[in-house]
Amino acid sequence: MSDKIIRSLFEGRLKTWATARVPALPIAYEDVAFTPPADGSPYLQAFLLPANTTSEDLEGKHTAYRGIFQVSVVTKAGIGRGAAEGIADEIAALFPNNLGLTKTTFTVYVRAPMATSSAQSGDTTTTLPLSIQYRADTTT
Repeated sequence: MSDKIIRSLFEGRLKTWATARVPALPIAYEDVAFTPPADGSPYLQAFLLPANTTSEDLEGKHTAYRGIFQVSVVTKAGIGRGAAEGIADEIAALFPNNLGLTKTTFTVYVRAPMATSSAQSGDTTTTLPLSIQYRADTTT
């Protein structure tokens, strides 16, 4: 299934960047055990939100995979949004509009500049969601 490939491409690029960054940013992946940093330092949450798969030809040979790759920046509550917005800028540069990510013959493209949603404040953390629209087309 191509959702698996799309997830691996986006998460792989994010992981390479987050690991090399100083300081490194831990990432919480979907359905994987994760313990937030005890010192309250920032971390990321990664989600693949696929939309309905479609076909745009009468023969049914074309398949279009669309959706959103969401990365949430989690920081301590009460410290302002500066740190989270700085990390968001770095992620926007990592996934620019029209970026193509390829595995063998399958390519997924970033289809719009990254969008930032309203921050969600909790008792101890604030979460800044970032959305990256994607599309991949295949033919058989």
